[in-house]
Amino acid sequence: MNYTFEYRSLSETLYDALVDDAFYITMEGSVSGTPGQRREAMRRYYDFSMQEARKYGRLVTPDGRAFGAAIWTRPVYGDLAGQMSNEKKTFIRDHMGAASLETYKRITASMARQTATVVPPAGWYLSIVGIAPPFQGQGLGETLVRPVLDRTDDYGVHTYLETFTPRNMRFYERLGFQEAGSFDEPVTRARYWVMVRQPS
Repeated sequence: MNYTFEYRSLSETLYDALVDDAFYITMEGSVSGTPGQRREAMRRYYDFSMQEARKYGRLVTPDGRAFGAAIWTRPVYGDLAGQMSNEKKTFIRDHMGAASLETYKRITASMARQTATVVPPAGWYLSIVGIAPPFQGQGLGETLVRPVLDRTDDYGVHTYLETFTPRNMRFYERLGFQEAGSFDEPVTRARYWVMVRQPS
């Protein structure tokens, strides 16, 4: 099935930035086809996620440079939450395959159950943040995350994230996030950490 990219360069950037993340490794492995087809499916996934953030949350990208992106979801409820979920699942089924959809559902259901034990409701969720490897370590990550943190501070609401990459936790701690819990995710066979930031 054909797919029209809106953020081709940024989707390639996110693919390179997140290549070691257990969630995305598992999702890519669930796609049938050649390695090139699997990579292309993941690039589509990142592009769709950016479109989703623009519609249901906030997409933060650098001006004029494709070095990274931050993808946020704001709290959604009722019919809107159902619409968002259905659109994501339809995309995965149509562009990644039925096996990928099943993998996605199993991972996200497991993580939702575990994360809910340590994160209060009604927070903004930082679902993806990635910086192209050549630009990492230059302080650019904060420029992608800070705009939403400033807004949620004004709103007086918390933010949270999940990471399978413990080396990234120090970066989040500098922004005010604190570890709220860690869990073993059975589908990826990997541990992930939940971090929460209270408004300042």
